[in-house]
Formats: sequence, C-alpha cells, structure tokens
Amino acid sequence: MDLNLTLSPADKLANDLAVDAYNKQLNYEIYGEGRKPSQQLDKDDFLKLLITQLSHQDPTNPMDNTQFIGQMAQFSSLEQMYNMSNGFNKLAALMNNSDAAGTLGRSVEIENGETTVSGVVDGFTRGENPQVRVNGEFYSIEKIKAVYDN
Repeated sequence: MDLNLTLSPADKLANDLAVDAYNKQLNYEIYGEGRKPSQQLDKDDFLKLLITQLSHQDPTNPMDNTQFIGQMAQFSSLEQMYNMSNGFNKLAALMNNSDAAGTLGRSVEIENGETTVSGVVDGFTRGENPQVRVNGEFYSIEKIKAVYDN
C-alpha cells in the first residue's frame, strides 16, 4: 500500500484559506474590533508567531530542528533586550528622581519659555518625569538651567 503524503494544489489552497480564516477569527476573539495594527513586534507577538507556526506546520514536513533552535535563540535574545531596556528605563527614572531630590533646599534658575524663574526648591515629585516646586509652582527638572548652594 502506497500512501501519497503530498497535498494537491487545491488541497493546499483550501488548507491555507482555512488557516487564514482561523487566524483572523482568533485575532478578532483576542483583540476585538478596535485593535490597531502595530509596526513593531514585541516578545509576545514573536512567541505567538512561533506557536502558530508550530501548531500549523505540515506534519509530513515538520520544521527543521536547526530552524527551530535558531528561532528560539532569536526569542531569547529579544527577551534579554526587552529586559535590558526595562532595566535602563528604571535606572533613568531613578537617576531623574535623585537629581530632583538633590535640588531640594537649593536655589535654582529655571528657564520657563521666554522668562527665567529663580527661587529655592521646596518640594519635588517623583516618577518618570520628576518636577521641582519653586515659588509654589511645579516645573520639569529638565527646565533647570542652574543650581546654587544657599
């Protein structure tokens, strides 16, 4: 008994259309109608693509092991870059907060558009974009042009 394990062009087309329809339905169920396409892929998108590729591969012609290992290595690299980026963002926020705290009780000059505001920093906010309070008003730490000891 001889088994024919290759798909005819008509069967391949029917299979491709079924997979495409399934993916569109799955995308609709996960993200809903309001999902906006993105120009960037993150690690979750990469993992979804890999899982979809594995689950819809042709059983008569499975993915090559070296190809799979290469994709897993790419995923691992992507995840490490993502983790490093998050670490750098946290470090930058910490440094900005430290800069804001360092101005507390000191005299500063702040460039506010066309005018320069001078005064003593008597408070600050923490966060991604810290602000300092001078003369009862809050200003972005990036607007500070000079810091003086009292």
